[in-house]
Amino acid sequence: MVEFKRKKGENFESFLRRFNKTLIKSRKLNEVRKRKYITHKKNKSQQKEYALISRQMREKKEYLRKTGKLKEETKGRW
Repeated sequence: MVEFKRKKGENFESFLRRFNKTLIKSRKLNEVRKRKYITHKKNKSQQKEYALISRQMREKKEYLRKTGKLKEETKGRW
C-alpha cells in the first residue's frame, strides 16, 4: 500500500492531481474495478450448508403460514 502525504506548501489540488496520477500508473484502480462484480463459486460444503439452511427456513415459513402466524403473500404485482 502506498502512502500519500502532502508536501510542504503544496495545495490540495496539486496533491490530488499527483495522487490520481500515481494511482493510474500503479493500475490498482483498474484492478479493483475489475474485481468489483466478480463472485467466487461456493465449494461443495458451502453449497450443502446453504441448501440445508434455505430448506429449514422454507419449512419454518410454510409452518408459520399454515398456522396463521404469517400473512399470505400475494404473488400479483399489485
